[in-house]
Amino acid sequence: MCERTPKAGTPNRSVHLADPRALRAYAHSTRMKLVGLLRVEGPFTATRAAELTGESVASCSYHLRMLAKYGLVEEAEGGQGREKPWRATARYTVWQGADSEAAEALNTAMAERYFERMTQAVETRQQLPREWREAEQYGDDVVYLTAAELAELGEQFSVLLESYGERFDDPSRRPEGAEPVTVLRIAFRNRRGEAAS
Repeated sequence: MCERTPKAGTPNRSVHLADPRALRAYAHSTRMKLVGLLRVEGPFTATRAAELTGESVASCSYHLRMLAKYGLVEEAEGGQGREKPWRATARYTVWQGADSEAAEALNTAMAERYFERMTQAVETRQQLPREWREAEQYGDDVVYLTAAELAELGEQFSVLLESYGERFDDPSRRPEGAEPVTVLRIAFRNRRGEAAS
């Protein structure tokens, strides 16, 4: 599983977790939040992290050090002590191929994080301008695929999303009115044969 599948052949855009200790460390909800925030809002200090997460500065400082231990974040230039800035080491975290109890725990934690974020988006969507409410997408479908076709579908989706990827690193490429949008890709074998809602 991964948070977002990076375009094939793009070096240094992802950090791969295989060590069960790293998988367990990343499965902590505050750490997932910190890495996500650093990717979009960073670099920032433990003090700013506390403001963004509602955690204490000491807690954020501890979690940032734990993330650094496993290569998910690193110190950025400037500052010292709790006022030193941190940055994410990569745009994506990948743990595909990690087959362990720790990987399953991370998969579950990530699914819970996705659900939490989606629920928050639904609960606050009335605060959005009408055009954003109408553009948001909530739905599902059931299609019959082989495992190879499902993998191919994932690749096609990655290529589509990557066509917007340059906007992430270069704000000058963002059209007026562009906002960060979370796109969740969730596709799994439907063992019960439940129809789409």
